Order: sequence, then structure tokens, then C-alpha cells
Amino acid sequence: ATSSWIKKLPSTMQRRLVQTASYLIRRNNVACRFSRYNGLPVASYSTKTVPFTADTYSQKVQRDAKFKQLESQDIEYFKSVLPENSIITDEDDLLFFNEDWMRKYRGQSQLVLKPKTTEQVASILKYCNDNKLAVVPQGGNTGLVGGSNPIFDEIIISLSAMNKIRSFDPVSGILKVDAGVILETADQYLAEQGYIFPLDLGAKGSCHVGGNVACNAGGLRLLRYGSLHGSVLGLEAVLPDGTVYNSMHSLRKDNTGYDLKQLFIGSEGTLGIITGVSILCPSRPQAQNVAFLAVSSYEAVQKVFVQARKELQEILSAFEFMDNTSQKLTAKHLGLEHPIESGDFPFYVLIETSGSNKEHDDEKLETFLGNAMEEGLVDDGIIAQDEAQIQSLWSWRESIPEATTIGGGVYKYDVSIPLADLYGLVEDINTRLNDAGIASLDDESKLVLAALGYGHIGDGNLHLNVSVRKYSPEIETILEPFVYEWIAKKNGSISAEHGLGFQKKNYIGYSKNEIEVKLIKEIKQHYDPNGIMNPYKYV
Repeated sequence: ATSSWIKKLPSTMQRRLVQTASYLIRRNNVACRFSRYNGLPVASYSTKTVPFTADTYSQKVQRDAKFKQLESQDIEYFKSVLPENSIITDEDDLLFFNEDWMRKYRGQSQLVLKPKTTEQVASILKYCNDNKLAVVPQGGNTGLVGGSNPIFDEIIISLSAMNKIRSFDPVSGILKVDAGVILETADQYLAEQGYIFPLDLGAKGSCHVGGNVACNAGGLRLLRYGSLHGSVLGLEAVLPDGTVYNSMHSLRKDNTGYDLKQLFIGSEGTLGIITGVSILCPSRPQAQNVAFLAVSSYEAVQKVFVQARKELQEILSAFEFMDNTSQKLTAKHLGLEHPIESGDFPFYVLIETSGSNKEHDDEKLETFLGNAMEEGLVDDGIIAQDEAQIQSLWSWRESIPEATTIGGGVYKYDVSIPLADLYGLVEDINTRLNDAGIASLDDESKLVLAALGYGHIGDGNLHLNVSVRKYSPEIETILEPFVYEWIAKKNGSISAEHGLGFQKKNYIGYSKNEIEVKLIKEIKQHYDPNGIMNPYKYV
């Protein structure tokens, strides 16, 4: 990390190097945690906890006997479609694809295929469908609900080699890319054209655009740019039987029949494999700034949000909140002093503005902060003075996911709840953990460090994270189905942006009624009658 040649590389490549090193260390079973390098959030791994496998899942699941097991003649066929370096069968190399980044789930796939063209994907899927070979589509493998990892021996189809930017229209702002393009790569390309990708995630250096669409990722700036259901104009996707669906023509207005692309947005690879994305990108803001605030209660967080929308209006692009526990773990993870040193506050808020006139926007932000402090809504706060400080303040929000794994692992719940009740879930979970006597930040003998909350106030999206020293059925029985029952009582959603995957497939009934689930199953049955696409997931 101190080598000058590494510092000269693009940030995406720096992350890739760190991820590769992480993989090699995990492969050799060495306990390690990478902290931040050069201001970049990177994955955190630990061998303190052992991933769940098919025989240790608390949700009992059996391999479906209708699926054929992989045979040598199958591999020979795939060799006729792909070059040898696009086929992975080595057991050690397979681990990188079988296991999710949290080290919570681990599958048993014996084969990874890395097609480079849509035609190759079509040939692979047609063969798999004809022979009833189950498959799992995989992008950057940054999912958080076990949706991109096999459960048993499903074939992994990695889109990482489909990574070309197809075209960009600087007049309309329409970008067309392969599904395997890394989100940050797409955004850096757009930056050179004066545009911005309408999605931003902490995992942007690793996640793929196709995977983002397949999971309907929300991200940090949904408040400003809306969801992918609105910004995605067209898709190219391969159906299970090898048929290629193509709506990449990218008209903003087309009112002729069903909007079929919407079926694939959020379908998590259960209907087909997205191979191309056409997306509308807004002009890049000419000025950005960040304020980091300390507040005394969750009620104050809500009041600050109302005031921010009123005073900042069109330049407000993000409103993130974080509780005290999340910041304590992040400080430990980063090895840094917190940017607000004047006290130990219950909650913190990060506000981002994006506009066209820096002097005007900064004045509005400063006036807002002054008014908020005068009215007693904010106890303390700072405003970034340059780009470096903006990135530094964002790191205290973006590094939370890695920080929550600092003890060994994390149970993640991504939920939507009416704002008035949003943080109550964290409080009630902490009460349950404390009553069970299994939680302590300092006692290494306890299974759990703590439950913490952070997320996107503008979207009503809470990230409930239960940071643990190891994964355990004992913890799961305390958390589930209590979390989902609690959410259902508040008329919330059990998944705001991470999807259902394997983790939440049994709990969809807490957010969807019987008719909705029936229709979902009928659509799945129609497009994938053999059930080969990402089985054991979703519903």
C-alpha cells in the first residue's frame, strides 16, 4: 500500500488489488482485516466466523432432485462455447465465487463460466435449460442477502468479462453498457462527458451495473435521482431458453404495451440474465458540499430532515443518518478520531448538496446549519472546506458496512419503515439481545457486539446491522422472524434495496399478500418453467 505505483492507479484498480489480496489471504486461511488505503473503503474479512453452507443453514433446504449434476460432457460443451480461460474449475479459485463478501453464505459450485458476449450467454442458458442444469447469475458478488451465491452445486455465470461501454449520447444523456461494467467505471467515464451515473453505492468499486439493476439497488442519492425503475430506459436480457430480449432502443417515452423491462429490474436473476443496460444519466453537478451534524435524538433527526428539504430544496442530494454505535465501530475500523470531537452524541447526520453554483450552494448550506443550531435542532456540526474533506466525511458513512464486520460477521436487515417508527426497530432489537445476555461491545465471550442503525432518511430506508463475533442459529432465532413481524406491524417492507435472495425468501409474506405472491410465482413459472434460474431464492 505504500508503493508509489499503486497510488498512481485508478481507484477502481486499487480496490481490485486489495480484493485480490483479500481473496488470497482467505484462501490461505489467514485472519486479516484491511483498513482504508488512500481514503478508499475496502472490504473487511475475518476468519473468526465460518460461513453457512447447505448443511448448516437455519432455513432447512434440500437440493432439488430435478436438477442434473454436472458431468464431464457438460464441461466439454461449455469449452466449445467459451475459451479455456473463461472456464473455472479449480477448487481454490471457485471459493472466490462461491462465497459472499460477508462470509455468511458459501455454495458448492464446481464450475464458473465467464462469457464475453450475449450470444455466449444465450448458448450457455439454452444448454442448461435443455439439460436442467441450475445456474446462478453473478455480477460483482457484493450482494447482502445471498442472492448471487449458489446454495448447492449450481453453475455460476459471471458477467465480469462483459465489461464494455457500448455508447453514450451527450445530447440525451443516454448511456448503454454491458452488464459487467463496474459502477465506478461507468461513473468515471460519464464524468469525462460532464454527466453522472444516477446511482451511487459504497460498493461502487466492485458492483456491476447489471447486478445493480437486477437487484434494483437504491444507493445514497435516490433522494435526488430516483430509483432504477425510472432511470433505466431499456435492457438486454437472455431468457432461460436462450431467447434474447432486447429493449435497448432507449426511447424515454414509449406507451405501446407492457413495460417488459420492469420485470427484470429487481428480479434478482430469477427470470433471466441481464446482459446490457440503457440508462438515462443527468448532468454532473458543478458544485458539491457536505455537512456533518450531531443531534441529540432521533426526533431531532426527523426535524433536521424537514428543515433541510425546506431550506435546501433543489440542491439537496443526500440525507444520511447514523447512530452512535455505528460511528464507534467506524472509528475503530478507520483508526481515526471522529470529525465531531465535542461530544458523544446519540445520532449523526450527513447532508450533501449538489448544484451548479458553489458560492450560492455553500451560502445556502451555511445558512441552513446556522438556523438549525439556533433553533436547537443541531448540537454541533461542520461543513467540508474542500474535496478532500468531502471525501473524508463521506467515509464515516460509507465505511459503516465494513466496520460492522469488525468482530467477525454481521447480520444485515435492509428495511423500509415509516419515518416516525424507523429507529424503534434498532432499539427493540438491542433490548432483545440484552435480555438474552449475549451482547457486549467489550466482552469477547459474547456472541454479539451490538445492533446499530443507519440509512437513508429521505427514502425511509433503515439499515439494521447486528454486528457479531460469529454466525450462530442462536442469534438468528432472536432476530427472525421478530424483525419481519415488527416491520409488518408498521406496514413496512422487509427489503428496501438489497432484495430477497436466500436470506428473505421465506419472509416475503410479511410485505406481499397472497395474491401478489401468487402472481410473482406465475410469472416465474411462465418464463422459467424448469426453474433453473437462481433456484432456492426469492420466493
